[in-house]
Amino acid sequence: MKEIDKNNKSFEDIKHMDENGVEFWYARELQSVLDYKEWRKFENVISKAKNACENSSINVFEHFVDADKLSKRANNAEVKISDYKLSRYACYLIAQNGDSRKKVIALAQTYFAVQTRKQEITEKEYSMLTEDEKRFYQRNLTRKGNYSLNQTAKKAGVKNFDKFHNSGYKGLYNGETADDIAKRKGLRYREDILDNMGSEELAANLFRITQTESKLKKDNIQGEKETNKTHYKIGKNIREVIAKNGGTMPEDLPTPKKSLKQLERKNNKILKNSNK
Repeated sequence: MKEIDKNNKSFEDIKHMDENGVEFWYARELQSVLDYKEWRKFENVISKAKNACENSSINVFEHFVDADKLSKRANNAEVKISDYKLSRYACYLIAQNGDSRKKVIALAQTYFAVQTRKQEITEKEYSMLTEDEKRFYQRNLTRKGNYSLNQTAKKAGVKNFDKFHNSGYKGLYNGETADDIAKRKGLRYREDILDNMGSEELAANLFRITQTESKLKKDNIQGEKETNKTHYKIGKNIREVIAKNGGTMPEDLPTPKKSLKQLERKNNKILKNSNK
């Protein structure tokens, strides 16, 4: 069971999120986790997976996106190497067409099959939610994300968590701390700012949270100063992406009229009265 957990964690560790919060995997990184030593052989597997995708009448280019990059050699010469940005479904097809003798392939088949199905259900359900329901959903994800981020930051040496989290907020909100955000929103003392965000603002913060944790783990960042610096940089990078895409800055997004705590109390009251 430990081995399964270890490999499942590996698939999550190499997961990336684009500027729209859509997850993807790089083929070169997946190649390593799936224990393929040669790119040539792994590319054959990718080719089979692309054929399977096409035979299912699904757009190959949406799931297998070319991501060629330049790589430096020992003599500082740069050469172009092939790579792909893969959707979760693409990873599933690659696992299905991989070398079945490899134990890690069997693990990948199970992992991506289950996760792909879960993702499909989540996306379908999410599109049908009201704005308040989306807020509850996103808030639950940020709560879980912050818990996981705190565990990672603690291992990296963080002791002052207020300063750590404010570093991320400052990057994303153009210098604003959590207190600044609360004051701008007109919140009471110690009222949760995340409970007073719309779904779009929550999604931006979730992206900040997940990307910071991924960066801390991947680069094995240690020390409170470097960890805070990383959180700030991730927040700022996300802000720059929002600006580049012509999006609304987080501080300019409207604050919902009711906090999630108020909505929760209202729902509980309605439920209580209906049971009388």
